[in-house]
Amino acid sequence: MNKKIVVFGSYVTDLTVFAPQLPVPGQTILGKYFKSGPGGKGSNQAVAIHRTGTNVTFVTKLGKDALGDMARVFYENEKMSLEGVLCDDVYETGAALIIVDEQSAQNEIVVALGACGHFTEQDVEFAKKIISDADILLVQLETNLEATEAVVRYAKERGVLTILNPAPAKALKRDFLENIDILTPNETEASSLTGIYVDQADDESIRRAARELLSAGVGKVIITLGERGVYASDGNEELFYEPIKTGEVVDTTGAGDAFNGGFAAGIAQGLEFFQAIKYATVVSSLAVTRVGTAPAMPHKSEIIKYL
Repeated sequence: MNKKIVVFGSYVTDLTVFAPQLPVPGQTILGKYFKSGPGGKGSNQAVAIHRTGTNVTFVTKLGKDALGDMARVFYENEKMSLEGVLCDDVYETGAALIIVDEQSAQNEIVVALGACGHFTEQDVEFAKKIISDADILLVQLETNLEATEAVVRYAKERGVLTILNPAPAKALKRDFLENIDILTPNETEASSLTGIYVDQADDESIRRAARELLSAGVGKVIITLGERGVYASDGNEELFYEPIKTGEVVDTTGAGDAFNGGFAAGIAQGLEFFQAIKYATVVSSLAVTRVGTAPAMPHKSEIIKYL
């Protein structure tokens, strides 16, 4: 079984500096080295899915500029379809400024969405045509929210499984959350959505946040917990997953995207909810052992080895 996934979301070019520490406000730090490459939550997740061998179409928006050209070349080299890639005549391709602490592998990120922050009604209609024969829709919050809400509502009406990675954190209305079959926040995003402080070390705070999200109309909840692993609840059963050690952690920037892409791929391949989480944990554990976001996503053969 290999169902069709549509990822609706952002492409931005990652501009990454590796430094001995993360700066505090007003501080200037000399970085060790600089690296640029393809990024954006939507793009990273689509690449993660594609590299598992799963059927995926990515709907995004690029500018008419060098960064947009870089994105197209990357997708062509990955042998990913450009069917869903739109071009903006006004806004430039988005960019992300990333600082990675070489000691801890933690990061700080600022994103300028550019074209991906300006999906029009016409763009949404274009996306709907691609979603019309999909089985799964995966979205994030790195696009203008009204466009994301519109494609999710349409997918739900069509009986498409809807997965929302609510990153970066935004206030979301209940009538939007009610259209989400599976919600995948990290602990910070879960705190923001519920008003409940989620502490990795406090199981009860995690459970309370999950119950609050389920009561808001979400079908199932997965809360990613960094080094702690993952918590998941389908409303009846709950499980904590420990992270899987696949090598030295060098860059956690794309960990969440690897997890979400891996999870959607697992579902598309016919795994049930909790099995797909285990699959996603392997994908994300492999991704953080190498530098970068999209380029760090593991291939099918690597994933199978650790499963």
